[in-house]
Amino acid sequence: MTENRSLKWIEYTKVNDEVTRARERIVTELEVPIIINGRYYVTAMITPMLEKEFVVGHLFSQGIIDSIKDIESLEMENDIANVILPLKEEHQQRPLKISSDFKVKKDDIFKGVDAILHSKIYEETGGVHSAGLFKHGAEPVCIAEDVGRHNAMDKVIGYALMNNIDFSATFATSTGRMVSDMVSKICMANIPVVATKTAVAQSGVEMGQSCGVTIIGFVRDKSMNTNSGTHPVKNTSRSMRIYTNPERIIV
Repeated sequence: MTENRSLKWIEYTKVNDEVTRARERIVTELEVPIIINGRYYVTAMITPMLEKEFVVGHLFSQGIIDSIKDIESLEMENDIANVILPLKEEHQQRPLKISSDFKVKKDDIFKGVDAILHSKIYEETGGVHSAGLFKHGAEPVCIAEDVGRHNAMDKVIGYALMNNIDFSATFATSTGRMVSDMVSKICMANIPVVATKTAVAQSGVEMGQSCGVTIIGFVRDKSMNTNSGTHPVKNTSRSMRIYTNPERIIV
């Protein structure tokens, strides 16, 4: 793997049958202040990659912008995001309701979750969450990593906005839990299906039922390592749990 700002070598003390010194690469974090129209908005802690995509996705997920067209300019200088937005008299809140006739094969769901588990930083460190956006046939639009599961999804959404992707014909995958704020992020983008390798909370199910998104949890494939790092766990069965709106999944 090529060296980048997302990973840093450290030394540590390894304790098992013996006590030894060892080295490994761990994930780094970066403070990214976001300035909107010259005024401080927030400082985000993110893994330093896809910084612009994160800013776009975060502003969209927070309802600050409705589309990429709402951004007059976005410049990154010294890890500070300077955003210029047009002044609006009123900001209309987007409805949290999925509008899509998209359907996806269950095999594509397995492929999409498997793809984010094979991202290089996730495989090496186990220290990041990974998220992905896919078209029909599990064709990847974007796969992103971050220490925060929300940040990883914001990066994916931001990339899609910057590249004029039609969200209604995609599905998302994540390594993080599906709670209400994660599901609302999916709904705001009009992504009809989201799948995760891990758990779904009651608040996520209720949000999925309310906005009409299909939520899938505990995606397990025989070829899939569900635990990253030094002790991967190989699955012996193939299964998923569809919690809401199962009609979108072609089984």
